[in-house]
Amino acid sequence: MTVIDALLTASKPELLDKEGDRTLRGLLHDYFAFGRSLDAAREMFAGFVGLSTTQYLILIAIKNSTAEEPMGVNQVAERLYLSGAFVTNEINKLVSEGLIEKSPHPGDGRRVQLALTQDGVSRLIRLAALQRPVNDALFGMLTREEFKALSQLLSRLASGADSALKLAEHVQATLKFQEDQRSAAAPETRKKRRATLRK
Repeated sequence: MTVIDALLTASKPELLDKEGDRTLRGLLHDYFAFGRSLDAAREMFAGFVGLSTTQYLILIAIKNSTAEEPMGVNQVAERLYLSGAFVTNEINKLVSEGLIEKSPHPGDGRRVQLALTQDGVSRLIRLAALQRPVNDALFGMLTREEFKALSQLLSRLASGADSALKLAEHVQATLKFQEDQRSAAAPETRKKRRATLRK
């Protein structure tokens, strides 16, 4: 393996080109730059209506639920890729503030449905006046087809991200173990080499 091959940050042919992983690295740099802008906009949106960023995202998720697909705690957690315990805590704060309400699920007595209160709706109406021009500026250079394709691609990428992180933890532990094994073996190798030289 050459040094260039050893430095590649991906191995799948679909992610590489004649310049190695340069296109992938460029994509990630652009994605992180765009992600920072999204994070900053999200913090601004949340602060504008006196919410934490997570509470803001919870309200938006509940707003986008339907009668056919009502939102409960688990559905909100899955949609936002957050733990159920954390989302439960944030939802309880929003209930206390009178922004959302819980009601029994019609088909499952063990579950609850979440809905915006009138105060919750009013807060999102106020926020939408800020969101519209910002979202138009963030995504307005895309055609409708490009926007649909981006939406589908990001959904697919997000669905596999947790598995990738679990793989990262496993590979990291394996590599660390191998490095520790080599470090432990190195003194013995040096001793043998010195003994051979003395002979």
